[in-house]
Amino acid sequence: MRVGLTGGVASGKSSVADILRELGATIIDGDVLAREVVEKGTPGLERVVAAFGAEILTPDGDLDRPRLGQLVFNDPEQRRRLEAIVHPLVFERYAELESATGPDDLVVHDIPLLAESGRADGFDAVIVVDGPDDLRIERMLRDRGWTREDAESRIASQATREQRLAIATHVIDNAGSREQLRERVEQVFAELTSDRG
Repeated sequence: MRVGLTGGVASGKSSVADILRELGATIIDGDVLAREVVEKGTPGLERVVAAFGAEILTPDGDLDRPRLGQLVFNDPEQRRRLEAIVHPLVFERYAELESATGPDDLVVHDIPLLAESGRADGFDAVIVVDGPDDLRIERMLRDRGWTREDAESRIASQATREQRLAIATHVIDNAGSREQLRERVEQVFAELTSDRG
C-alpha cells in the first residue's frame, strides 16, 4: 500500500514518520531526497545553478541552502522555478526506492509539499499531520530559533491547513501530548494495515 504523509512546517510530521517506521512501515523521506538530488556534482544542482546563479553555492561548491531559502520562500515565482527543477527529480527517486519494496509493505512517502504538488491522488491513502498555525509558529520559535517573521512567511509559502485537510484520508492532530500522538499514529497504522488484508 502506498501512503502519502504530509503536514505543514513544524506540524510534527517527522515525529509521525519515526513512529510509523518503528511500527514497521517503510518510510521514503522527501526532505532527504530533495537534498540528495541537488548534492554537489548532480545534474539537479547544475540546473538550480543555471536558474539562480552561482551565488547560491558555498565556497566549496555545495548548495547554500539558507541563501537559496531566502530567495525562494518570499517570492512565489522563484519558489515555483525551484520546485519545477527539484520536484520531478525527487519523484523519480521516490519511484526507484518504492520499486525496491515488497508487495505487502506499507510504503509511506513523507512529502512535505504533497498538497502543493497535486499528486495526492496517486496514493492509496494520505495522512495529514495537523496543528494550529499559532502552535506551529511557537514550535518554530522555540525549537528552530526562527524569527516570527520567518515562521509566518514559511507558513504563508505552503498550502493552507484547509488545502491539506482536503486531500486527507487520515488526519493526525498533533496539538496534544507525545502519548496522544503515538496513540493516534498507532490507530492509523492499524487501519492502514488492516485495509491491506
